[in-house]
Order: sequence, then structure tokens, then C-alpha cells
Amino acid sequence: MSQRHVPVMLQRCLDVLAPALAQPGAVVVDCTLGLGGHSEALLSTFPSCRLVALDRDKEALRLSGERLAPFGDRATLVHAVYDELPEVLDRLGIPKVQGILFDLGVSSMQLDEADRGFAYAQDAPLDMRMDQSAGMSAAEVLNTYPPGELVRILRQYGEEKQAKRIVSAIVRERVKEPFSNSARLVELIRDSLPQAAKRTGGNPAKRTFQALRIEVNGELSVLERAIPGAVKSLAVGGRIAVLSYHSLEDRLVKQVFAAGADNTAPPGLPVVPEQYQPRLKLLTRGAELPTEEEVAENRRAAPARLRGAQRIREDVER
Repeated sequence: MSQRHVPVMLQRCLDVLAPALAQPGAVVVDCTLGLGGHSEALLSTFPSCRLVALDRDKEALRLSGERLAPFGDRATLVHAVYDELPEVLDRLGIPKVQGILFDLGVSSMQLDEADRGFAYAQDAPLDMRMDQSAGMSAAEVLNTYPPGELVRILRQYGEEKQAKRIVSAIVRERVKEPFSNSARLVELIRDSLPQAAKRTGGNPAKRTFQALRIEVNGELSVLERAIPGAVKSLAVGGRIAVLSYHSLEDRLVKQVFAAGADNTAPPGLPVVPEQYQPRLKLLTRGAELPTEEEVAENRRAAPARLRGAQRIREDVER
């Protein structure tokens, strides 16, 4: 499986983090380990750095653990969700880190393993949990949530304009038989949409599956906590790189980075006091996109958006 996995925007991520990881004893955190492609490259490229890698998926930890075994105790793998980063570092006795990488969304392994239920192109149980030992499955969400809540999820997390139409069909069908597999849901979505909606934006089930996945895994609420927590964990001079795959993720990252890079002084002050000075310096102009060559080689890179920032000041109590 590691041979199939192609890390997205790998060289660019390494370039963004490199100045902070060249120093001896640097610690870098891969908050979304997956199959370990980015982590392996970080350990190989920066031979004096230590890696802490997080993932909520136990199977991903097992597979990447085999891949990273040659690096010995330079790699510490932890079963955790990425908003738990501050607590993980505290347990490991690491006060600050020099580099942090997030590669958000679904890992290649989760997409490729049919029985995980993430992919709408093949029939599978409607699970979608990144950690299969905890939480509600996508089938439970479909079968138990009130109609209004399902509409909200599809609109908010999937940006699905036809949410009411799709949910009406779901509610009607779940009374006859609870949902359990993806093929039935995909067929229902196709049958629910007007012809014009089917002709744009790829597979018509894509937005609904994205919305269910985000709800099942609490992805946006986790990310809202994770990015500020990660920024606080950076040492001065430390760098963070975040790969997002849809506008909702990218917007959250952009807002946190922009707030950190702005001075917060009241208008009209002749000199900006230290406590109002920016904490971050932006390392990317807007969100960087993968090259055409990379997208041609790895179609999963197509929606990727990379943002980077550097910590330039400690927080100052006001």
C-alpha cells in the first residue's frame, strides 16, 4: 500500500518547513500520519530531526509504523486526533516544536479500502469513521438524524444546493429500510437530482458523501481547535504547513493564519506595542496549488491547497 500512496505536494511541503528543521534536535509533528509518506520524507530529508506523528486511524498507525521502523526511536507514533496535539506534546515532555504538517481530508488508505465506506464509486458499508473504534457511522447518521439536521449538514458541509430534495428522499426511503450500504445512497441521490444538477461538478454523490464524512468525524470542529493549538505549539522560528482539500477547510486555515499575521493594536497608536504585534509571518501568497504535472501523475492532488506560516513572536499576556 505504501507503494501506491503518493504524498501530495511533497517537495513544496518540505521546502516550506526546511529552514526550521535544519537545526540539530528539531522536532517536527505530522498531525495526519496516514500511510507515512510525508513523515518518511521528513525523516529522510532532515536526518537530525525527531518526528512525532498523530493519527486517529489505528490501521494507518500500524501500516506506517512498519514503514517508519527503520528510523527507530527518531519516530514516535501516537493514536490521537490532531486537536489533541498540545496534550500529546505535554505527555511527551516537549514544550515547543520547530515544524508542523497537516495533510487534511481522507487518507489514500481510507479511500482505497472499500469496506471503509468513504468512496462513492464502489459499494461498501456506510461507515466513514476514521477511527473505527469510536463514534457514529454514516449509516447511523442517515438513519437517525432529524430531517432538518440532515439538510443543515448537507448544505453546510457539502455545499449541496439540492439538500432538501436529497433529504426528503432519504427520509422516505429509510422508513422502508434503514441505509447500510453506499450504492443505495448513490442511486437515491442520482434519482433525486434534476438533470441540470447531474451535469456539473462530477459525481452527484460527491457533496453528500463529503458532508457525511465531515459530520461523522467532526472534522471542522476539530480543525477549528487544532490549527490555533498547533500555532501555539510552535517555537519562535518554527513553521507550519497545511494542505486542505475543500473550501471549508482552507477558509478556517486562512482565517487563523491571517489573524496571527495581523497587528491587533487599536487604530491611531503612533507605535504598536509588543503585545499587539503579529505572531505569524505568512510563507505562501494565498493558497498554493499543485503543479499541472503533479495533478497529471496523482489525480488526488487536484483539489489541494497549501498554506504556510512561520512563528515570529511569542504570545504576550495583555
